[in-house]
Amino acid sequence: MATETSKPGADTPFSQAINQAKSAAEDFTKLFADLKIPAVPDVETLLSAHRRNLETLSAANRIALEGAQAVAKRHFEIAQQTFGELSDSLRSLAAPTEAPQAKAAKQTELLKRAYERAVSNSRELSDLIQRSNSEAVELLNKRFTEALDEVKELVEKAGPQK
Repeated sequence: MATETSKPGADTPFSQAINQAKSAAEDFTKLFADLKIPAVPDVETLLSAHRRNLETLSAANRIALEGAQAVAKRHFEIAQQTFGELSDSLRSLAAPTEAPQAKAAKQTELLKRAYERAVSNSRELSDLIQRSNSEAVELLNKRFTEALDEVKELVEKAGPQK
């Protein structure tokens, strides 16, 4: 009987993958050991700033979502109102007692009011969208400015690098 001199399972694909991963980790460690990365002066301040960034982003997303919900709700209300008015208009135009000239004048007046209402509703929806977007962007801009001030303060605390 022949005896094996190597360890059992030494040449399995799993063990080869493990050896390759170890080799890659060693290479990665050697690569970063040679880099001169400046130390972070205050990790707690950095983490706190990152947390505030995430909180601000979350608040901006919430503002945008609430704005979108308000627009959708108002759009639905406008659609209901429009369909109700359209139904009333069609009933009044279906009256057989009016002369053709009177019906044409009525149709023109209904069309004019519908157009004016559509423009007004579009302006209202646009204002809702613009207001929520402005609020969200203002919040993000404020936090961005604060974050830049924080970075400047961290750099000043760290002092000159050698």
